[in-house]
Amino acid sequence: MMDNLLGKKIGMTQIFDESGNMVPVTVIEAGPCVVTQLKTKETDGYNAIQVGFGQNKKLNKPMKGHLKESQARYLREFRNENTGGIQVGQEIKVEIFSPGDMLVISGITIGKGFAGNIKRHHHARGPMSHGSKSHRITGSIGAGTTPGRVFKGLSMPGRMGAVRASVKSIKVVRVDAEKNLLLVKGTVPGKKGNLVSIKRTQVAKLVAFDKQTEKKAEKKADKKAEAKA
Repeated sequence: MMDNLLGKKIGMTQIFDESGNMVPVTVIEAGPCVVTQLKTKETDGYNAIQVGFGQNKKLNKPMKGHLKESQARYLREFRNENTGGIQVGQEIKVEIFSPGDMLVISGITIGKGFAGNIKRHHHARGPMSHGSKSHRITGSIGAGTTPGRVFKGLSMPGRMGAVRASVKSIKVVRVDAEKNLLLVKGTVPGKKGNLVSIKRTQVAKLVAFDKQTEKKAEKKADKKAEAKA
């Protein structure tokens, strides 16, 4: 069974559910994807399914031999222990998902360019009064004598955004099989036209996680009540 798919972020809109409530959704063009390669433990050391998405008109000879007739633009691998019934050249569509499924969607976030400490790490600024020389500058990054160097991992100005991020527990609201569209509740990383990776999440794991968070919240509430008493 295939639980993964590649797609392209179209944008955001809003729809109304059966109760008349407005739901903010992200529209994703999910698939169709083509299985380009099957990897097994015997040949590659692990089980995985390689899928292709999109169209690329310019391919070199090695890629033409690997992709054959698909001409996929993007290739991604998904670990899958159960590859039974899946064949190379098989087309995977958005129909593998259904309303109510919980997904994990990953993509590259929007790049912000070079940013300072205040914007990048939410540092507080210095006084803005006359005579101050530390309005938005970084400030001291270490002593000059001991240790005599800058520690690794220090939050400093630099490139912001353009990193891979995942949003968990996104609910599928609607599936349009004719147009290959997937409507999910909430936001998805990246800008319009961004390539995203979609994965179905096990509901049982999510329920167990929710129960753990509830227990932790109850313990904190009990401790606060005891402290007040």
